[in-house]
Amino acid sequence: MVKVGLWVELIARAGRERDVAAFLIDALPAVQRETGTICWFGIRLDHATFAIFDAFESEEGRDAHLAGAVAEALADRADDLFVQPPAIRKLDVLAAKLAGG
Repeated sequence: MVKVGLWVELIARAGRERDVAAFLIDALPAVQRETGTICWFGIRLDHATFAIFDAFESEEGRDAHLAGAVAEALADRADDLFVQPPAIRKLDVLAAKLAGG
């Protein structure tokens, strides 16, 4: 059962919108290797605003994700891709329906 999650808002620099979309698409294989990440979504909200939503069964899973390859790549490319640092918000999941459950 998922208990905690993350909401990460990303605002692309002008002209970097395709690069941000590609970054999110390219991040999926790394996230798929994370055993503690139950679900992960790369989202486009409008032309320049993107987000990541992911959920975990435990704080440990969330902490491992925050220390993982995607978070590291996000930090490394933040100045190049985004108008401001990614806004990472920790959240509690109150209810969820997942495939197979």
